[in-house]
Amino acid sequence: MTMTTEDIARTLIDRAGEKRRFIVAIAGPPGAGKSTTASELATALKTLGESAEVLPMDGFHMDNDVLREKVLLSRKGAPETFDVRGFLDIIRAVRLAEAEVLVPVFDRSRELAIAAARIIDVSTRFVLVEGNYLLLDRAPWSSLEGQFDYAILISPSVATLEERLMERWRGYGLSEEAARAKTEDNDLRNGALVRNQCRGADIILTD
Repeated sequence: MTMTTEDIARTLIDRAGEKRRFIVAIAGPPGAGKSTTASELATALKTLGESAEVLPMDGFHMDNDVLREKVLLSRKGAPETFDVRGFLDIIRAVRLAEAEVLVPVFDRSRELAIAAARIIDVSTRFVLVEGNYLLLDRAPWSSLEGQFDYAILISPSVATLEERLMERWRGYGLSEEAARAKTEDNDLRNGALVRNQCRGADIILTD
């Protein structure tokens, strides 16, 4: 489906009606462009006179020490490597819109989640939640069903995802071999899971 960022922003405003808090899920495989889309959409909403903030799911990565203990470090980014309960607690608190909520943000350059790194103010009307598994129809992620007012799925071709992911990992200084391993053995596997076990979205963007 072809829609401009402004088109989507206007659709969200129309859907939100008089709601004081409207939560949007922006889901998709690794490399789909979720962070970029969320940032651009937040800017578009602000340009149209609304308040908006991005809440990234990546802030809920388990720490590397925890992943080593669980023998999951090589699978970092897979569904089982996130603090889903903590994420759900934050989403529920944001949904209440009763007070400001401090949320963590992931620093990919250091592979580290930074606690309380972003504020979702009580006055923020649109909260754009972005992450791989927001629509994953598998426990415990399925507990998120009903928490979002609108859902966007970004699903580019596998070839596009592979190209973007290889470029990402090269950009972080990985060798060609290490970047290929990260891309094929982890990211594309996780992406296939997102595509194959995803609940329905209000709109699907293919690029």
